[in-house]
Amino acid sequence: MNQVTVRIDDKEFSVPEGESLLQTAINNGIDIPHFCYHEDLPVGASCRTCLVEDLKTGRVLTSCSLKAADGLAVSTRTAKVKKLRLDNLELLLAGHQDKCPKCQKGMYCHAAEEFGKYGVTTVKYWRPEIQAKLHKMSQAALIDPQLCIACNKCVEICDKIGIGFLEMRGRNIQNHAAPKNCADIDCIYCGQCTVHCPVGATREQDQIADVEKALADKRKIVIAQMAPSVRASIGEEFGLPPGTDMTGRVYTAFRKLGFDHVFDVNMGADITTVVEAAELVERIKENKKLPMFTSCCPAWVKFMEFYHPEMLGHLTTSRSPQMHSGGAYKTWWAAKEKIDPRRIVVVSLMPCTSKKYEARHKKMKINGMWPVDYVLTTREFGALLKKHKINLPKLKPGVVDEPGTYSGAAAIYGASGGVMESALRTAAHELTGQELEKLEFKKVRGMAGIKRTEVEIAGRKLRVAVVATPANAEKIIREIKRDPSAYDYIEVMACPGGCIGGGGQPIPTTLNIVKKRTEALYKADKKNKLRQAHLNPVVRDFFDNYIAKLSRRSREAILNTSYSRKKKFE
Repeated sequence: MNQVTVRIDDKEFSVPEGESLLQTAINNGIDIPHFCYHEDLPVGASCRTCLVEDLKTGRVLTSCSLKAADGLAVSTRTAKVKKLRLDNLELLLAGHQDKCPKCQKGMYCHAAEEFGKYGVTTVKYWRPEIQAKLHKMSQAALIDPQLCIACNKCVEICDKIGIGFLEMRGRNIQNHAAPKNCADIDCIYCGQCTVHCPVGATREQDQIADVEKALADKRKIVIAQMAPSVRASIGEEFGLPPGTDMTGRVYTAFRKLGFDHVFDVNMGADITTVVEAAELVERIKENKKLPMFTSCCPAWVKFMEFYHPEMLGHLTTSRSPQMHSGGAYKTWWAAKEKIDPRRIVVVSLMPCTSKKYEARHKKMKINGMWPVDYVLTTREFGALLKKHKINLPKLKPGVVDEPGTYSGAAAIYGASGGVMESALRTAAHELTGQELEKLEFKKVRGMAGIKRTEVEIAGRKLRVAVVATPANAEKIIREIKRDPSAYDYIEVMACPGGCIGGGGQPIPTTLNIVKKRTEALYKADKKNKLRQAHLNPVVRDFFDNYIAKLSRRSREAILNTSYSRKKKFE
């Protein structure tokens, strides 16, 4: 592609011809207000806030739709631009503060912060009520039509990942995002709509107040556990570059918030690896129910239960990492510490909204208790820290408590291909009794929506696939129906790039940002001296000294789950 020279204010840049001028500004650290632009989605130019003035023609244009051409020169600072931009920002903000529950409660609001950056805190415009009710997607996310600015990003990303649950409804000022009235289409709770909404009209169902209440209850023992992905993204909420590893600082932040114990979902990921690898080996040996699908993404599981119940027998029965660690802490750890498990409250810090939905599955209960009591997204955790005036980057790194010990294999769970790679490391040991000399399975890594390859384990070649988004999962399912022996093992995640691009992550989340976060996870694996799940001493103690002594029924209640056909909104 040809390179051209463009000028923004007093700086010149050499950029690909035809690149969005707003993208040029973003890439070079020039802050132009924008709400409806997302580099991975079509340009809509609907919010009209990214205005610049063409210095040759004097026209004021949206920089998101303005294409880079040689000699183009614009200003972001002229009086004309500033006035029109302010008018448009005020129009967008109209009604937000009056309708936004976070603003009303004095909580951190991403949209209000964005408006405030440009000096817009009050409005002089009247905005009519949108005649539509708030819609909740199970316990995961919600659509608040009163805050919708009709930018269409939630609809576009839902279509792009292959679900198409949302549509724009109503005319003119009444235009807003809403679920489609179609019995054959249902939400999978992945939250991609929430991470692509610039104003919180689609957002997670907030549990900050619930967590604060638990922390204030002196009768409770409150445990914090962080998912693999969050440590590589939470820094973005405080202005740090994507992929900044904040693991130790998050541990310190948990303690400052008042958590009694700091554990880690990564320990649960190691349990998941051991359980899933054992099931994979069993299915391979018996040549039954192949290919085996991973199941640690609840949005993917919901997709299967609603759209493809005929394929449910191919899902591994293994529970997900947060369910495994939460269950372990309320059984094995509680027994070791002689603590009444009913006093334990487990709070998961997740990059995902569907984990809120998963945490309230009745089938997940162990001895009548939820393994995980509350789930905070990365965004919620950032808001919680800001509320308590905890500046994460300024904290000294802390360490995880011993029951949260984890391997490098757990660290890569957040990346597309990470679950498979972790399971293969342990499956090799299950098949041969020996450890692999080379632990990396690099062919399953990367950002491609479908990765197909063969891996050799114990002299046997396994045909595997790693899939991200339901749209790509549909392609693989069609392949399997044509040729049931096409694959042996398949990992599927609902979000682009895997959990690291999850629906609970910081805004913006783009594919380029996801790549940088992913690199941090593989670095964490590489520097960890312990890189195989089955060698984790904490996990071995859990299996050898607790699980092994239970009845089969009790073991399965802690380690396994089941699946069933789901109806719309179920």
